[in-house]
Amino acid sequence: MKQTVIFVFVLLTVYAGFSQTYNADSSINALKRQKDSTLQALRVLRDSSWKASMHADSVKVNKEYSEREKMEKFKAVAIYPAIKNGGEFSGVIPVKDPTEIPDPNISYKLLFELTANNPDSTIKEINDALAEVARKINLHVASGIPLKRIIPVVVVHAGALYAFTTDACYKEKYKVDNPNLKLVNELAAMGTRFIACGQAMAFLDIKKEFLLPVMKVSLTAQTALSHYQLIGFVKY
Repeated sequence: MKQTVIFVFVLLTVYAGFSQTYNADSSINALKRQKDSTLQALRVLRDSSWKASMHADSVKVNKEYSEREKMEKFKAVAIYPAIKNGGEFSGVIPVKDPTEIPDPNISYKLLFELTANNPDSTIKEINDALAEVARKINLHVASGIPLKRIIPVVVVHAGALYAFTTDACYKEKYKVDNPNLKLVNELAAMGTRFIACGQAMAFLDIKKEFLLPVMKVSLTAQTALSHYQLIGFVKY
């Protein structure tokens, strides 16, 4: 019982205020204060019999706050040159004077395979793999490739299909609005082709009318993947 109470107390201290939006230096300073407070709580709770476990918790706290500080620094400089609705993880860190420059005059045919939906803990957020599609497009544009030269195809199967269902269908399953709609529409507006796997739809009992209107349906994701690679698409 004592161990449970201590663990819950530490977790509450670690995650207090994490839902807030921070900005550059002030957010990093706030994170440092939270980290110091959490470590102090661990020191207060520590006794000889808990020394090893408390040390492990301290290491975990330091690592987690270090990662969050890195993210704050990233957010302070990140740019979103093409896709704006991909979330904070779809940004690009500018690089001064790169020496390897892609040819902006050729077509960049990009093939993406999406298979996983977010876990329940982040189901309210943009699908991780779909955000990565946005990030890769932003990376290409930031590298000097015109958006009109980028031809994305997104093949979707397995659990990732749920991210491409209508708002009503998504809400019925997860009790929240589908957070992917703006990003899907933005990608579709730039010419992205979305293909759903008919086999996965059958296994998951996802009917065609449950899918977003932009979705095409293939008998299987496997033939779509092989077809587009054979005509020169680069698979991610």
